[in-house]
Amino acid sequence: MAKKTPLFNVHKTSNATMVEFAGWEMPVYYTGILTEHQTVRQKVGIFDVSHMGEIEVRGKDALLNLQRLLVRDIKTLSVFQVRYSALCYPEGGVVDDVTVYRLAEDRSLLCVNASNTEKDYQWILEHLEGDAVVVDRSAEFAQLAIQGPRSMGLLQKQTPVSLGSVKYYRCVQGRIDGVEAIISRTGYTGEDGFEVYFSPEFAIRIWERLMAEGKICGVQPIGLGARDTLRLEMAFPLYGHELNATNTLIEAGLERIVDFSKGPFIGREVLLQQKTEGIEEKLVGFKMEREGIPRAGYEIYNRDKKIGIVTSGTMSPTLRRGIGLGYVAVKEAMEGRRVD
Repeated sequence: MAKKTPLFNVHKTSNATMVEFAGWEMPVYYTGILTEHQTVRQKVGIFDVSHMGEIEVRGKDALLNLQRLLVRDIKTLSVFQVRYSALCYPEGGVVDDVTVYRLAEDRSLLCVNASNTEKDYQWILEHLEGDAVVVDRSAEFAQLAIQGPRSMGLLQKQTPVSLGSVKYYRCVQGRIDGVEAIISRTGYTGEDGFEVYFSPEFAIRIWERLMAEGKICGVQPIGLGARDTLRLEMAFPLYGHELNATNTLIEAGLERIVDFSKGPFIGREVLLQQKTEGIEEKLVGFKMEREGIPRAGYEIYNRDKKIGIVTSGTMSPTLRRGIGLGYVAVKEAMEGRRVD
């Protein structure tokens, strides 16, 4: 039985087309992927992302544990700063990519992928040392993403927090429509926007208030379909596609989020070896020159030689042509190269 977010009935009454995703019944679109994509690029859209997981690590040794578990340097993270990072296996593959919120000196919240919540929790629990506790707090949060160039104007009407003073990848604890919330200037669309966390019991109220207040600025509810086209136009990776237990962060082009100088962390040896000695395949982005939409699993050829495989693909509403991401042999991964 698929899980349901607190907004499930709202989506149904909004005539959303629902699909099962990561064990949850979620809206894939309401009016159409193209329209919803353009709404986020030009105006403002609201996503129900309450299926995402939230895991808290707290205690005197919480920071030391996160330093060892995550590839980023969390020690340099100030309170209410946010950082994109990843958990890795000793062999270098990715357990999950996560967003880390440092909420206090001894307390951090990890936003994790819905399909990986239990796996991530168990992984952290198994590797926890000293005076630290890990808690799966997913049931305590609903999460909305308000994304697009008009997102600040819409959300500002509902909160006394001065959103203009919240810098990119920072968060604050405040109120939305009188409800206690974590307000984070982050997102997965490439547009300016916010992700907000609050108690599920207020989800319908806050959703409906934002939708009502947003009519004047063209707000629309946005489904998973446009979420995927938006992130692909930005070449943002998705776990289970570009990120997985086999490919490493170096191969995925995410060396920038790996802080080798911070000291030991799980997976460091393999990642450092790849950085030093090189890799055999790497993630690349591509666009189609002819009609057609690339899909995950399609093979990539240079003439009659297979050189890689597509991990994600779609029709780009902005470019109006097929685009995608895929792993190809490094020697074939030249910018501007034409392949089949």
